[in-house]
Amino acid sequence: MTIHSDWGDWLPTAVAEAEPEGLDLWYLGCNGFVLKAADGTTVFIDPYLGTGDPPRTVRMIPIPFAPEDVDSADAVLATHEHTDHTHGPSQAPILTGTDATFFGPSGSVEIADGWRTAHGVAAGDLTEVSEGDSIEVGSLSVHVEPAHDPDAEHPVSYVVEHDAGTFFHGGDARPSESFEAIGSAYDIDLAVAAFGSSGMVPDKRTREPTYTEWYSNENMVAEVASQLETDRLLPTHWDMWKGLTADPSAIRDHVRGFEYPRTVDVLEIGDKTSL
Repeated sequence: MTIHSDWGDWLPTAVAEAEPEGLDLWYLGCNGFVLKAADGTTVFIDPYLGTGDPPRTVRMIPIPFAPEDVDSADAVLATHEHTDHTHGPSQAPILTGTDATFFGPSGSVEIADGWRTAHGVAAGDLTEVSEGDSIEVGSLSVHVEPAHDPDAEHPVSYVVEHDAGTFFHGGDARPSESFEAIGSAYDIDLAVAAFGSSGMVPDKRTREPTYTEWYSNENMVAEVASQLETDRLLPTHWDMWKGLTADPSAIRDHVRGFEYPRTVDVLEIGDKTSL
């Protein structure tokens, strides 16, 4: 499978040419991000450039870049094993075209092991992580923490610390006691939480329309932000799948009465924010 970008190479070029003062983050749509620090350290989290599995899952947003156009990366992090978080055609070319190492929990690394034959990824480029691990990637300290995602085999979350601030990526996780512990242990400046509506999605085996709720709704996202005690909340995944999209601006009404988050940041695919 060869991935063709709807946007050409402008986004990876913009990342490559950026000179952050602290830590810059670009939203890649779905639940994907690329982080670039002042020293040039570049980390991708859950980049997914596939089109889904039509008509079951139908991508609703552009494919923002081709992975072969990424010239520099230090790490690719996966939160769990689902296709839109661990995806060979999206992520293997980043590994083979740069010096990046793939980090992920057991289910993700098991999938990525197949990329050695399918995509020519070196065994040494794959590293399994689990809760409690810490990784040093350039100027970034990445801490692996628990995540509650009832649909995943072994989900994890990531806390990324930099001199400019602390970024949290929870994958597709829902509210849980583990998030309360993370909120107590770290001073989180910006947290990502997967948000979406429920809908009728064809079953994977029978293809019969089935009630599906993969992500947090407005109240659950508000609870995630409160548990993490994050200053800024950034909802993701709301743009991705036909039938499960949602309006992220609605979250503001649900967090208004709580101490956290201080603000709700709404980014569209390709947008940049900073710590």
